Amino acid sequence: MQSGLISILIPFKNTEAFLGECLDSILKQTYTNWEVVAVDDDSADSSLELVSQYGKKDTRIKVLKNSGKGIIPALQKAYTNCNGQFVTRMDSDDIMTPNRLEWMVNALTKNGQGHLAVGQVTYFSEKGISDGYARYEKWLNSLTEKGSNYSEIYKECVVPSPCWMVFRSDFEQCGGFDINRYPEDYDLAFRFYENRLKVLPCNEILHKWRDYDHRASRTSEHYAQNYFLDIKLHYFLKLDYKSNRQLVLWGAGYKGKEVVKKLMEKRIDFVWLCDNPKKIGTKIYNQPLFHFSELSSLDNPQSIITVANMHEQKEITSFLNELGHAQGKDYFFFC
Repeated sequence: MQSGLISILIPFKNTEAFLGECLDSILKQTYTNWEVVAVDDDSADSSLELVSQYGKKDTRIKVLKNSGKGIIPALQKAYTNCNGQFVTRMDSDDIMTPNRLEWMVNALTKNGQGHLAVGQVTYFSEKGISDGYARYEKWLNSLTEKGSNYSEIYKECVVPSPCWMVFRSDFEQCGGFDINRYPEDYDLAFRFYENRLKVLPCNEILHKWRDYDHRASRTSEHYAQNYFLDIKLHYFLKLDYKSNRQLVLWGAGYKGKEVVKKLMEKRIDFVWLCDNPKKIGTKIYNQPLFHFSELSSLDNPQSIITVANMHEQKEITSFLNELGHAQGKDYFFFC
């Protein structure tokens, strides 16, 4: 028995080469009580005409023009015009597996409000997948399998965009698409975390991510590294930072330096650690750098780690665990 309308929100721009596969994958869903609200973000190709043709054949597909410019205004327009009890989004260049909607709505119906349904994902590309994307896919799916996505939320976006679904009431409680902060999917993930929506584990691949050279996540300035750092620090200071504890920053590479500048702008006191002999004892931005062993002499510290090297991350984790520090409480990896 199928009950509960699902609203699938799709912003699109210049993806005529992929829209057909995307919409066909929705039409093939085993769960059929859905509506698509697709919003054209000023496409210069025939994307709008293509989606409009699908809408003429199936009244569940609504097509609108963006009132503003960009993904966030398009998503806001779509949400304003949707009617579903459940809300999800879809990228116009990706593909749903046939049971995605059914799996998610069943999981939410069984567990009730206050939950977030996610699915495992897989990348595909005509040119093959890079090692970086392969590692991200493996890492993200390992979290999704256990429903432990929030445990590493400050590393990367831990909610597989756009492979999620929530009750409409929960979505609105989290602020929906009202927040104009990019990357919009990462910001939304933090708001799911902030509002304590419990992630439902999933061991099935429900979404196929298409990679290609001009995908928005590769080309848009809104997905540059500095935007990710801004969001991480914004929510860390809001949700997990304890002002009565000594803040510690690990790493003096690009990300470490960027975080330092932002902390200085906010006039937040911190101790800067690194393991580079050439930097220990010197100053950057007039801030001294100390050997990481300095941590053991600090009273109740809380650490941000910007060291990207996986081998060094393991060594840092081992060192912190020996001191009795817990990830997600006493230390947070920002990469």
